[in-house]
Amino acid sequence: MHSNTLLLAAYLIMNIIGLFIMKVDKQRAIKHQYRIQEKTLWLVAIFGGAVGTTAGMQMFRHKTKHLSFKLGFPVLAVIEFVIFVYFSFKFS
Repeated sequence: MHSNTLLLAAYLIMNIIGLFIMKVDKQRAIKHQYRIQEKTLWLVAIFGGAVGTTAGMQMFRHKTKHLSFKLGFPVLAVIEFVIFVYFSFKFS
């Protein structure tokens, strides 16, 4: 499989996971259930899912009062996107 295809697949999968865990954590918060640890949310974001976690934060209005998430996820999303684009062109 071509390296660009693998890079794109990994990027998409991590961001889908990021979006999904933000939705699940919001649903659990509403139902007062056991929550996903903030550390887990950050790990998913750091390992390529920052665009998804940022989108999930906005779509589900989740973690928007926490300054570290409100600023950190979008900044990380921009950094990851720039890195993704750089490597996409480097390996093409």
